[in-house]
Amino acid sequence: MDLLALNDFTLVARHGGFGRAARAAGRPKATLSRRVSDLEVALNLRLFERGRRDLKLTEEGRALFERARALLMELEETTAAIASGSERVRGRLRISAPLLFSQTAMGRLAAEFARLHPEVRLDVSTDDRAVDMIEEGYDLVIRVNPAPDATLVGRPFLHDRLVVAAGPDVAQVDDEAVPAVVRGDDQARSWTVGTAQSAREIAIDPVLRLSSLIMIRDAVRYGAGAARLPLSLVSRDIAAGRLAHWGDVVGSDIALWALYPSRRLLNARVSAFLALLRQSFPQGAPAELAAYLDP
Repeated sequence: MDLLALNDFTLVARHGGFGRAARAAGRPKATLSRRVSDLEVALNLRLFERGRRDLKLTEEGRALFERARALLMELEETTAAIASGSERVRGRLRISAPLLFSQTAMGRLAAEFARLHPEVRLDVSTDDRAVDMIEEGYDLVIRVNPAPDATLVGRPFLHDRLVVAAGPDVAQVDDEAVPAVVRGDDQARSWTVGTAQSAREIAIDPVLRLSSLIMIRDAVRYGAGAARLPLSLVSRDIAAGRLAHWGDVVGSDIALWALYPSRRLLNARVSAFLALLRQSFPQGAPAELAAYLDP
């Protein structure tokens, strides 16, 4: 494949037209048009739908653009690093992380990463949904118990589990539902705690529905009822006697994964952030995340 033609294609796609791309790059419009046409012939694919005024990527063109843009950026960075003999990490790093991890740990991680790599511009977005890394332009995503995805690779870097916790004044009464604080979409009427071999049911009466685990933890601290919460979020309160531990929720193991596209070279920025995660959570234990709440 002609890399120059591929580079010209990404230039046109990024600027949304031959004229704008030509002006931005200081290149003849006719040259860019010919290069893109040659690439379409070589691939036997139509990459753009050409109207009188508009230029729109086809589905195949969009897929090629997303992948080629990342690969060409990697190639440019690699050749620049080799030419200069530099090992410095630089450029932009976009990360998507879930809400609770962002609230508890990402601020401190981001500050440490900025200190270690001042030439990287870190951009972190908080989102509990499974973002499309390619379409939305992320370099790395952090997900909780992700479903298998053939387009992504990575590893778990942190483990946690759910426990039932309540204020010391909230009583467990046999055969009576306990007041519970739950997430807004939680329809459970009971919780199973203990172990797979020895479990018991706790009937619940949802008295509060809140959308954030931080809010739920705070409501439980103030005596609103019991709740299912990550151990990392309440372990300090349990140790200090501010909350009582009623048991571990059966089958509630949580794994946080750092994922990146498998069809893309692992760039130096992603490698550097993965190294920081390994350094920050060497055992991947709930206590290591809990330490971020009360450093």
